[in-house]
Amino acid sequence: MLIGTFTPKLDDKGRLILPAKFRERFATGLVLTRGQENCVFVFPRDEFLQVHENLRRAPLTSKQSRDFNRVLLAGAHDELPDKQGRVTIPPILREWARLDRDLTVIGTGSKLEVWDTGTWQGYFADAAASFDDAVPEVVPGLG
Repeated sequence: MLIGTFTPKLDDKGRLILPAKFRERFATGLVLTRGQENCVFVFPRDEFLQVHENLRRAPLTSKQSRDFNRVLLAGAHDELPDKQGRVTIPPILREWARLDRDLTVIGTGSKLEVWDTGTWQGYFADAAASFDDAVPEVVPGLG
């Protein structure tokens, strides 16, 4: 399971060093793509294949489905970490997420999200404020 929060730096070549605890999970490859709220999603390759299969089941007659597919897949990039666990975040995704040097990487269970640290801090402050109220709607039985 991919969980936790990490604060790596983006190097001058646009590379992210994956947190050591996740490197084995991504050793066979990963897919980076646009995420909601202007972050970058990082899926293990096998997990992304499942996401893609679910997307294929969406009705072609739905404009919302077509739009989502286009945005997600047009920004997708296959990567294989190097021996040091580094992956290049393509310029199109760095621009999407407004990534500079300071990053926050969070594990969300089945994927990682890469955020500009300032953007993450603002998002988290807002999300944390409504955290208690969301439990019954988001996770039935947890509250």
